[in-house]
Amino acid sequence: MASLPDLIHQDAILLDAEAADWQAAVRLAGGLLEQTGIASAQYTQSMVDNVVDNGPYIVIAPGFAFAHARPSEAVRRTGMSWVRLKEPVDFGSGENDPVSLVVALAAVDSRDHTHALAELSGVLGDEDTRAAVDAAPTPAALTAVLRGENSTTASTAGETPSRSSAGTEQHLILTVCGNGLGTSLFLKNTLEGVLDTWGWGRHLNVEATDTISARGRASEAKAILTSGEIAKSLGDVGIPVKVIENFTSKDELDSALRELYDV
Repeated sequence: MASLPDLIHQDAILLDAEAADWQAAVRLAGGLLEQTGIASAQYTQSMVDNVVDNGPYIVIAPGFAFAHARPSEAVRRTGMSWVRLKEPVDFGSGENDPVSLVVALAAVDSRDHTHALAELSGVLGDEDTRAAVDAAPTPAALTAVLRGENSTTASTAGETPSRSSAGTEQHLILTVCGNGLGTSLFLKNTLEGVLDTWGWGRHLNVEATDTISARGRASEAKAILTSGEIAKSLGDVGIPVKVIENFTSKDELDSALRELYDV
């Protein structure tokens, strides 16, 4: 399975770029996908349209936007691009604005990039590693950081709940985004990291999905975790919908689980 450095070639890294607004920033990231033969201009437009249609839910952590669209014929192979902006821009995402880092994903399916997303979540969720990528002077230096140099392991704060708190029944938790393969996978990876810390992996099954599927499967689930924009579009689905501001924060996911299970 491809790792993060495998999917982000140095030719798809642009540092200290200038963008007038969020659309220009997304188009810069899409342009790198085009230049490296990963996707066509049609896919870049789809990434922009995704935000126009669904709101700025792709801004999943302070200063970070994860641009993507559904798999289509516009995607030639799975890959990613990395754009660090000289001056941050607003996406209209509230607390997570302004954005200084845009990472774009083009995927041929929902499988090949899952390991890379888990690695990216770890990179951005660790303060020291995030500082290192923000300060990397060249694409080569950034690639070195992505390969694991200068990284530390973040821990989830607070006392670890006992396994009995979740009961013996396996619960389903849905992480939801507009497409079911980008930000929802990001959130799934972070949540599973918290569950590993708690030792609750056997009790909770986490699935990433899109809004349409989430409505249809809500009756099967214990809760839905998603962004504020997607939560509004879902409406009342009959189960708790937890809004997560920072998809890379184990602390925030830890708090959401504690509230959900009253632990």
